[in-house]
Amino acid sequence: MRVIVGGTFDPIHHGHLRMAIELRERLGLADVSLVPCHLPPHRGEPGASADQRLAMLNAAIRDEPGLTVDRRELARHRPSYTVDTLASIRSEIGDDEPLAMVTGTDSFAAIDRWHQWPRLLELAHIIVVERPGHDIPAGSVADRLLADHRSVGADFLERTPSGGVWSVSLPPLSISATDIRLALREGRSARYWLPDDVLALIQDQRLYSPSSDGGE
Repeated sequence: MRVIVGGTFDPIHHGHLRMAIELRERLGLADVSLVPCHLPPHRGEPGASADQRLAMLNAAIRDEPGLTVDRRELARHRPSYTVDTLASIRSEIGDDEPLAMVTGTDSFAAIDRWHQWPRLLELAHIIVVERPGHDIPAGSVADRLLADHRSVGADFLERTPSGGVWSVSLPPLSISATDIRLALREGRSARYWLPDDVLALIQDQRLYSPSSDGGE
């Protein structure tokens, strides 16, 4: 089974990393792939460049063999649409291997604004990580998808190639890339929010100055 976690990772932090590790262990996977986007369609341009974010990702997972980085979206010089990434991976692994993408409750609630969203479940499962304080509006597209495609458990995802929605609660680790960038712009410490190697790269390259901003 292939599982991907997409995001801007601007910067990568312990919340991203711990979520990926929790999912890998719960699903019994060899690894989980982190997929940094190049140009997020629904957010402003990231505060760090693609190369800088890739360097931070590589530094963050250096000692964690269960996490890998998939660079395919960084190679595209156009908006990073998840449907394109899933189609690309599906063409590599074939029609029968289970494939799943991970998103938070907040993002899933707005899934009808995603590019070609009806194709997502044709290509993969969707793992929805519950986030405290974020609910899926009753009667929304996301609510109907959850009702119509909700899988009973992880075993459904492993038995079928696509089409399921699995809502999962993980131990909360409330860390925000936005809060990290704000702290850095204000000269406050960001230590323990993200790996020390990532913080060292940020400080060395003087990323997230008072005039910069970006996405999650």
